[in-house]
Amino acid sequence: MRLLMVEDEERLAESLSRGLRAEGYVVDVVGDGLSGLERARCGEYAAIVLDLMLPGMNGFRVCQELRRDENPVPILMLTAKNGEYDEAEALDCGADDFLSKPFSYVVLTARLRALLRRGAGGRAAVLAVGDLRIDPAARACTVDGVTVRLTPKEFGVLECLIRRPGQALSKTEILDSVWDSAFRGDVNIVEVYIAALRRKLDEAGAHCLIETVRGHGYRLVAGAS
Repeated sequence: MRLLMVEDEERLAESLSRGLRAEGYVVDVVGDGLSGLERARCGEYAAIVLDLMLPGMNGFRVCQELRRDENPVPILMLTAKNGEYDEAEALDCGADDFLSKPFSYVVLTARLRALLRRGAGGRAAVLAVGDLRIDPAARACTVDGVTVRLTPKEFGVLECLIRRPGQALSKTEILDSVWDSAFRGDVNIVEVYIAALRRKLDEAGAHCLIETVRGHGYRLVAGAS
């Protein structure tokens, strides 16, 4: 699940993004409003963490422009200010939630999870192929009702595949979906996670397969384990 963080305080942005990545999110970070608006318009994000006081364009304007574009992405706005007028303006310009600095990381992540649940909109809450089920909001995976424990990256790769069942996805497509933009490693790292997923799904007796599509990549299909 990919998040965009628009925050000009480098230390705060690094701390928050590191924590969110450890929980399995893919996090892109930019430090000014104009770049944030451009990235939000170009990328598909599950949610945006948007600071209010930004160079170039403040958070109110960024939010207003996205809503003018009819972009429904959930927005959690952060500010160093602490007043009901700022909160009201943030909500009036289209933000979904508001958090004043300093804040608890635990509260931030709880607010994000709530936004992501609400922001799922018309998408199915649970994704399924065969007897495999994954719940992106709860970060849960089951086979025939039994929990399958996955690492954050394994979950991300499986979510990428199950969102497009039967379709062949390249390693690059999977990498772009699951790893953040700062990753500079070998695209073949995807093979490691595919192998781990195959092993865990096989051990769980899942009636689905991750097939190799020669010359292209991988696809998830229903079938005997």
